[in-house]
Amino acid sequence: MKTPEIELSRLHDVLHYDPETGIFMWKPKPAGHQRKDSGYVSIEVDGQEIKAHRLAWFMAKGEWPQGVVDHINGNKSDNRIENLRDATYKVNAQNKRIHSKNNAQKLLGVCWNKAKSKWQAGISHEGKNKHLGLFETPEEAHEAYLKAKRLLHEGCTI
Repeated sequence: MKTPEIELSRLHDVLHYDPETGIFMWKPKPAGHQRKDSGYVSIEVDGQEIKAHRLAWFMAKGEWPQGVVDHINGNKSDNRIENLRDATYKVNAQNKRIHSKNNAQKLLGVCWNKAKSKWQAGISHEGKNKHLGLFETPEEAHEAYLKAKRLLHEGCTI
């Protein structure tokens, strides 16, 4: 990810960041807008659009993050510094909380096994898919998935 070419002093001149609330304010008005396509808050400074979570890290820590900034609680608009961590892409991906769009049950790690007429739970770990079992209800399969996720995914905060 390209790091913006903006000085910290310039940002402090035009923006105020409250690390406790995660809210940015243009001096003197609120800053940023939530993007409809991604859900992230973006702020434009000197013609450069910067994601607010990366900007929050920079303003609170005085340096750009080394990896990606992960929202610990999964809320893309919660930019309180206590909710942000500098993470690897792997850890960030492991903190996924939203099901894929083609998941009819809307539960992570769950699908219908037509051949067995049961709900199936599965998880990916270290590049391999792991079968977690067959269950009577999607909720039971989801619970099995969550248990495995908490054990196998270091980035999981669910």
